Amino acid sequence: TGGHTTEILRLLSCLSESYSPRHYIFADSDKMSEAKILSFEQKRSETFSNSQFTLDRIPRSREVRQSWTSSVVTTLYSILYSLPLTYKLKPDLVLCNGPGTCVPVCISALLLGLLGIKRAIIVYVESICRVETLSLSGKILYYFSDYFIVQWPHLKEKYPKSVYLGRIV
Repeated sequence: TGGHTTEILRLLSCLSESYSPRHYIFADSDKMSEAKILSFEQKRSETFSNSQFTLDRIPRSREVRQSWTSSVVTTLYSILYSLPLTYKLKPDLVLCNGPGTCVPVCISALLLGLLGIKRAIIVYVESICRVETLSLSGKILYYFSDYFIVQWPHLKEKYPKSVYLGRIV
């Protein structure tokens, strides 16, 4: 909790005001992200006066040290919870960077596209701390994302579909 939020906010600080509104989705048990996002958006509004954003919480798909068996059930629940939210937001782009919460959101966005409702571009940025192997979220979304960005050349060698841009956060 908190590290992925810091990384995504660093990425967002480089985006122009045309990426608006922004919809932040994070786990309902994540207590730190909301404050970080609100602080980031307050600073952003000093530069871009028409800055628009929303905050939404979804059930966490997998807690730290949760068993693999029970995480299947909680992830399915999180996907079902995410579907109406994703349908309501109909994003053009889903930018995510690794917390387990991003998997249900990306699957929901993918389902909207498969149903012909709205196709979203999914961009996954693997966390800078993933040097040798992908995170569990990365291992899942490697196959479903439109763009899969890694920050270490060794990962590009192991995962040819990925895009290596150097360290971007």
